[in-house]
Amino acid sequence: MSYIGNTPAENYASFLTETFSVSATANYTLTHAVSNENDIRLVINSVVQQPGSGKAYTASGTTLTLTSATSSGDVMYAVYLGRALQTVTPPNASVGTSQLIDGNVTLAKLGADSVNATKIADGSIENEHLNVLAVTGQTAETSIADGDTILIHDASASALRKMTKANFVSGIGGSNTPAVFAKLSSSQTIPGTTTTTVAFAQELVDTNNAFNTSTYTFTVPSGEAGLYSVSVFLRKSNWNAARWYIDLLTSGGNFVFEQGTDASGNYNTAGGTIITNLSVGNTVYVRTYQGNGSGEVITNDGSYLAIHKLIQ
Repeated sequence: MSYIGNTPAENYASFLTETFSVSATANYTLTHAVSNENDIRLVINSVVQQPGSGKAYTASGTTLTLTSATSSGDVMYAVYLGRALQTVTPPNASVGTSQLIDGNVTLAKLGADSVNATKIADGSIENEHLNVLAVTGQTAETSIADGDTILIHDASASALRKMTKANFVSGIGGSNTPAVFAKLSSSQTIPGTTTTTVAFAQELVDTNNAFNTSTYTFTVPSGEAGLYSVSVFLRKSNWNAARWYIDLLTSGGNFVFEQGTDASGNYNTAGGTIITNLSVGNTVYVRTYQGNGSGEVITNDGSYLAIHKLIQ
């Protein structure tokens, strides 16, 4: 006889019979796997048993389970009415969700690294699914480069953001500049009873080229308005006067530091520090006055002007 389609894998398969070595048990192992108890006819002591749950026996795979245990003298055999003759691979895309038992896809059935980002719903991973070691177990950094990334939480968008270290610290902290440190290039004679500008002509520091060594004046550069600390000190060279003062003139106000007669103060240093608010273009310079009738000298080794902007 000819066939339409593929030739059957098995031809004229006869029913198989299996005789069991009986003991006082209700559990036996079949030689051939079956789908269920209806694939075998079970005979005990020449009596055909009724298959099914709650009846004489059930079967699945190679497991045969009796409702009641047999005795060692019983005779039992099974006739295979149906059995698996070959393995059939289901066609692609033929198994749907309805063919899967709920909860039957276990961890052992998942390949390593098989679950990727496309299989995870947005916002579905919460704290309870994160191991704290994912953060605390990482190596602690003792330094960070400008291009390194920092993870932050954007509260307004309820989202995580990343920033480079350079962007993260932008606007944080700052430097105390402009900064100026100037002194006398040589000792200066101050005429008697005459207010005289102190000639700070030697720069040691001038970060923004904001100090003029010809006019001895500091001018606030563009973009550098703010609070400034200004310090001035002058040192006498072996003289005393009934009145001696230092006049610190700034666009934020004028400040006077004064010292009277002191018999032991021929080499005293006078001065002080102020904090003042300066705008762009404002200036700072120093004048001094001594009340003696003749000129007196202030020394270059103890007379200086220091100015720097404060970080706010």
